[in-house]
Amino acid sequence: MKNGKYLFIGMLFGIILVKSEVISWFRIQEMFRLQSFHMYGVIGSAVATGILGVWLLRKLGIRTLSGEPIIIPKKPFTKGNIYGGLIFGLGWAITGACPGPLFAQVGSGFTVVLVTLLSAIAGTWAYGRWQEKLPH
Repeated sequence: MKNGKYLFIGMLFGIILVKSEVISWFRIQEMFRLQSFHMYGVIGSAVATGILGVWLLRKLGIRTLSGEPIIIPKKPFTKGNIYGGLIFGLGWAITGACPGPLFAQVGSGFTVVLVTLLSAIAGTWAYGRWQEKLPH
């Protein structure tokens, strides 16, 4: 039960995803068809929260529980970012699911999403296997 807190947080996150309708295939399709602001609002608020969180980490000099400084390294922009973003976006548009809500969709009874989940796992494995040969 030492990891019970992570299970609890994961379940809470899944409930939030379901209640906010971000696991809805229809909401995702509305976003890609530019028919609704719902998903853009959710994503925009997540980006704003992330920006504020990183700013606070740096401004207040917050450290880890063991006292080590939190360092967020700069990541260089490469053409691989464009390829990866296109593949990710196409997969998201085709399946109506991004990696975050996949488990919540399966947990909500949308068992057809197991195909998407297994495909995401296979894609992650393939990236790890051939990472050094891909454009970075």
